[in-house]
Amino acid sequence: MTDHAKKLRELLARPKMLVAPGCYDALSAKLIQQEGFEAAYMTGFGTSASVLGMPDAGLISFSEMATHAGNIANAIDIPLIADGDTGYGNAVNVYRTVKAYARAGVAGLHIEDQVFPKKCGHVAGKKVVPSEEMVGKIRAAVDARAEKDILIIARTDARVIEGVEPALRRCQAYLEAGADMIFFEAPESEGELETIGKKINAPLLINMAIGGKTPFVPLSRLEGMGFNLAIFPATIMKSAIVGMRQALQRIKEHPDENPATDEMSFEDIKTLVGFPEYYEMEAKYGS
Repeated sequence: MTDHAKKLRELLARPKMLVAPGCYDALSAKLIQQEGFEAAYMTGFGTSASVLGMPDAGLISFSEMATHAGNIANAIDIPLIADGDTGYGNAVNVYRTVKAYARAGVAGLHIEDQVFPKKCGHVAGKKVVPSEEMVGKIRAAVDARAEKDILIIARTDARVIEGVEPALRRCQAYLEAGADMIFFEAPESEGELETIGKKINAPLLINMAIGGKTPFVPLSRLEGMGFNLAIFPATIMKSAIVGMRQALQRIKEHPDENPATDEMSFEDIKTLVGFPEYYEMEAKYGS
């Protein structure tokens, strides 16, 4: 069995930036792998939307997120990085969250310093806990990772509340507590991105939430600033929504026409979800 946490650390140790598109279920994760990406990111926004049909505002529970993460991790052979929200409680809850994600096969997760219930990092109304409280959570996460060496990513949402410099101080405190990587959420300009890269001497995650507070910057430039991992949490989910709407409109507006397109056949879908392998096993075991 592949040690996904070890593989993720190896990928991040390279000089080349690692790109992890956001998946919202096991099928979208399989597509990410099929297209040749070396890692996938389980988006909390997309998980809340796909599992509950509700906003990313602390409404989805720990057990729902952990189960979803496990289903995705077990569907792919590349490392999965997952949203761990606030850790779903205090530092002891964080300890349990990290253990559960690691045992589910997740290679890395991020824990954020928002007050529970949290909100999506690119919407209004966020609040953060004191830095000291988050430091305790990171220490608990580091202790919990020992068994599987899952990557601990410390996320701060303090930029919009306290400003850039206080948020940077938080990042330094989280690194001193043992975090492997920093996720500075929602910087609002290319200048801020450059400052983050210069002042944080540690692996850095950049959230390319297209349409959010952070401007799009070419990945080659972000790599030059010192960022090691880029996630695109909602990009393929938005494309899926557009595609599903178009298919529904074809069925509604042209009920007497075949709604199928040439883009993907039913055979393609069966192959994607693993029917050829299933038939091989069925023949082997005489089912």
